[in-house]
Amino acid sequence: MAPLNAPQSAEVGLTTSEAQQRLQQYGANRLQDAKQLALIWQFLLNFRNPLVLILLAASVLTGVTGDVSGALIIGLIVVMSVTLDFVQAHRAGKAAASLAMKVAVTAMALRDGKTQQIPVGDLVPGDVVHLSAGDLIPADARLLQANDFFVNQAQLTGEPYPVEKTAPQASAPTTPGDTWELDAADRIYLGSTVVSGSAQALIGRTGSTTALGQIAVDLNKTAPPTAFELGTRQFGTMIMRFTLLMVLVTLLVNVALHRPLLESFLFAVALAVGLTPELLPMVVSVTLTKGALRMAALKVIVKRPSAIQDMGAMDVLCTDKTGTLTEARIRLERYLDTQGKSSDQVLELAYQNSFFESGLKSPLDDAILAHGDIDVSRWTKIDEVPFDFERRRVSVLLQSTSDANHPLARRLVVKGAPEDVITLCTHVLDDNGQPVPLDDAVHDRIHKLFDSLGEEGFRVLGIAWRDVPLEMAHAVVSDESELVFAGFTAFLDPPKVSAGLALKAMTESGVAVKIVTGDNERVTRHVCTELNLEIQGVLTGTEIAVMNDDALRARVDDVNLFCRVNPSQKNRVILALKARGHVVGYLGDGINDAPSLHTADVGISVDEAVDVAKQAAAMILLEKDLMVLHQGILEGRRTFGNVMKYIMMATSSNFGNMFSMAAATLFLPFLPMLPLQILLNNLLYDVSEIALPLDDVDAEDLAAPKRWDMRFIRNFMLTIGPVSSLFDFLTFYLLIKLFNAHESLFRTGWFVESIATQVLVIFVIRTRRNPLRSHPNRWLVLSSLGVVLTAMALPFSPLAVYLGFTPLPGEFFALLAALLLAYLLMVEAGKRWFYHRQSR
Repeated sequence: MAPLNAPQSAEVGLTTSEAQQRLQQYGANRLQDAKQLALIWQFLLNFRNPLVLILLAASVLTGVTGDVSGALIIGLIVVMSVTLDFVQAHRAGKAAASLAMKVAVTAMALRDGKTQQIPVGDLVPGDVVHLSAGDLIPADARLLQANDFFVNQAQLTGEPYPVEKTAPQASAPTTPGDTWELDAADRIYLGSTVVSGSAQALIGRTGSTTALGQIAVDLNKTAPPTAFELGTRQFGTMIMRFTLLMVLVTLLVNVALHRPLLESFLFAVALAVGLTPELLPMVVSVTLTKGALRMAALKVIVKRPSAIQDMGAMDVLCTDKTGTLTEARIRLERYLDTQGKSSDQVLELAYQNSFFESGLKSPLDDAILAHGDIDVSRWTKIDEVPFDFERRRVSVLLQSTSDANHPLARRLVVKGAPEDVITLCTHVLDDNGQPVPLDDAVHDRIHKLFDSLGEEGFRVLGIAWRDVPLEMAHAVVSDESELVFAGFTAFLDPPKVSAGLALKAMTESGVAVKIVTGDNERVTRHVCTELNLEIQGVLTGTEIAVMNDDALRARVDDVNLFCRVNPSQKNRVILALKARGHVVGYLGDGINDAPSLHTADVGISVDEAVDVAKQAAAMILLEKDLMVLHQGILEGRRTFGNVMKYIMMATSSNFGNMFSMAAATLFLPFLPMLPLQILLNNLLYDVSEIALPLDDVDAEDLAAPKRWDMRFIRNFMLTIGPVSSLFDFLTFYLLIKLFNAHESLFRTGWFVESIATQVLVIFVIRTRRNPLRSHPNRWLVLSSLGVVLTAMALPFSPLAVYLGFTPLPGEFFALLAALLLAYLLMVEAGKRWFYHRQSR
């Protein structure tokens, strides 16, 4: 595909009307235009379910054999079931999309002569965008201006190190002959990230015409399944095995008894539908979406709804310290020389470095610049070695003007992690301000001063410098050597009052909090002590660097402070925790947090985070507060609890009723229920559970992380399912012996009894408590009772003749009330026995 080149736009950028015209011409700035199918096609795709197709074929066959009314009813029930699922899923999808728009990535673009935040999808060729550290590059573009601009384009080139991009000396219009080479110094590409510096760029290619768009097929690989998706898949497999076995046995028995083949086939297919929890996708979708809406009210925006369940299953939270455990209001408190004395020279050097640094500024830089007004007018910046997370320092090359008091000079000023800066130094200043060699005694004194500051809770930066030759025009990493160590700047970031309460709540909720930070261990220990967080063990980045993955996995459970770690080490910690079977959440907001956010089961960022972090995260906190996150964890458990209610229903009473139906074919001279009655039974049952996602969850079910447990589900089914079948067989006996029921009366009586038992049992199964002490949602009560009353009324309605029903005698309803009471009491007893056995 020929490159799409943008017309040159003026310095004021495009006007809104021009941007709209170009948006129509070039399309949205997305790798693949999400061509939404028309609603009718989305609806029809729901019929791809094999069981649905079999039922429709059976309906046609029924009509061909002459039973037109039966064919219409079967077809109507199938269409109603599919429509029910489609409507709920469509509404859930719209709600999820609406929430996702709240955290859509934006870019700073010139529109109508002023800088505005524009959704990335609305950018067009010709837009002028402003970029700075932490931004995602929103499209392929040509640089107009650049200041120490470094980008990481590893997604395109595989090269892990940042590369510097520069604007051409004389800006010229983009012409059709321009080429888009990945190594071109003035070209930047969608999919890259800004590591440091700032730039202004003219967008030339958007969407599928970008370099990344042209290889989008390879890049857009399906993400690995989440823990929640794996759980639903395992559950579906388990149910399918039971279903297949029961349907095959039923079909063989009916054929062996020489019953009509078509009727037997329809019965077996209808039985399969009754056994299959086809409402599960809708229940999961609606429950997760309701959870996402509730979490939005708690100031947590969910980008990936399935992450809600992963949040509920999370048992380890890894988080940085700054802004999470502390107020993130950092103040410069001290500036000390190597003897621990206050030093204006240290402050001046630190100020020069922060003032002229154009790359990735931190809150420490802001604190230095806010501390005092130091005159830097006689200094000019020549070059910069930008900050990166491996070196953990930044250097600026400065030149002073010459006057009577100050000769012309060039100086390299270095600021960074003290442990790293000190190792680069060979000299310190003596009492007369003259450089002297850094001997062992001075080295020990410097480290003791550094340690004492850390123990007092200070965050510390090391400040160093050296004079360089006047002809030195560029600075590189290797120039950071043979430095003169000036001293320390010490900062305070007071602990958050709310963080202590949140940490206690997390611990009580079964979530282990592990601090993963670039700060040193003494500062981190001090903050944890202030917040009453028990320190179980400490690992530093230096120690992690010499460990292999097996050794790290052996230690991560026993350690809750990981200090002085770089981004790759953070990622290794998370991978080690996951390898130990933990569901891991990670809270971060910086460029260096992006790999960990992607690796964690639940990546959590904040609204003020850099674009890279927000893009990688599954959830966005509108407030950087652990208490807000704790509420989100409880919401995740509540969501999972409601999904489990439906699963426990489907694997107990519903499954028991279908088993009874299959078993009844062994001794009854007729089918215990007509195929369309089974389908109607299943439809009414589905309707009764529509309100389940709205139900409350007991406090004890929110007390610990919740994960899929196939053994628990299977054992619950084997405990409660037989109780349901027992009462079904008792109903069979009473219908035949007391009422001398013929085919129609038998089917009608059992239809009503099966609906009543499998629907009303939700009020017992939905809680581990005494049902009278746990109040269900009123809509669940209304939908359940409404379905039972509808089933009781159907035999007396004009529809009865078409459904194969006959009016029931009044005595039957008295018997039904007694059976229901006995059944619910027995299920309650079985439930208590099951949970008592589980707790041992």
